[in-house]
Amino acid sequence: MEPAADHPLAADTAAEAAHFAEHGWVLTRTVDPDGVAELQGWLDEVAAWPDDGDGWMHHRELTDDGPKLCRSENLIPFHTGIRELLTTGSMLATASALLGEPAVLYKEKVNYKLAGGAGYAPHQDAPAYPFIDAHVSCMVAVDDSTVENGCLEVVDACHQEVLAVDAGGCIHPDLVATYDWVPVEVPAGWTLWFHSRTPHRSGPNRSATPRRALYPTYNARSEGDLRADYYAEKLARFAAGGRADGKVQVSLIDDFQGRAV
Repeated sequence: MEPAADHPLAADTAAEAAHFAEHGWVLTRTVDPDGVAELQGWLDEVAAWPDDGDGWMHHRELTDDGPKLCRSENLIPFHTGIRELLTTGSMLATASALLGEPAVLYKEKVNYKLAGGAGYAPHQDAPAYPFIDAHVSCMVAVDDSTVENGCLEVVDACHQEVLAVDAGGCIHPDLVATYDWVPVEVPAGWTLWFHSRTPHRSGPNRSATPRRALYPTYNARSEGDLRADYYAEKLARFAAGGRADGKVQVSLIDDFQGRAV
């Protein structure tokens, strides 16, 4: 599947960084069709890991068809292929270029968004990521990400500040209504990079096929390698208590709209 003609395809890293600086997001190609097949196999492997494993985390949601896996995280200690993809080569180089300095992996997750899976409320990533100031996130599409199956929607050129939030840490509804939310369809094998302050959201998967994606976040290496600190903080907050609204807690803010199992 080729990207849509109006996608901002940069000729080189400098052009990608320039587009990112202006708009708060940019689309790049990460792997070829053979790489997509390999990625899909890797996610099948991760999804088959037991819930009581040695450090990774699985999260499940209740859909109309019963419980389904919605997220897996803390993956790279346990999967060589994913670790090499996210911590070496073009992914790390692109993150460094967009940050303007050498980058290091801060966290990683898979969002499965299987058929009937829920979406995410409008939010910025910055309030959910403690310890760091300079960071960039991305969505590596493992399946084609479309409007029908709940692709990301972004607000263009709106990444200058952290916005007012509601009680759950998501963008305040009064602000949400004032923005122009642009759906960004991403073909499998391509990556949507977005600034930690770029507002984004996604709808539910209304199709019969999955919309799986790998989501790494990178921080400036000058701030330290804080990946272990992030997961320790997340586990501590989860242990302190979950959400009271019947939704699944998968983040340090209440952005996920899935029902608790």
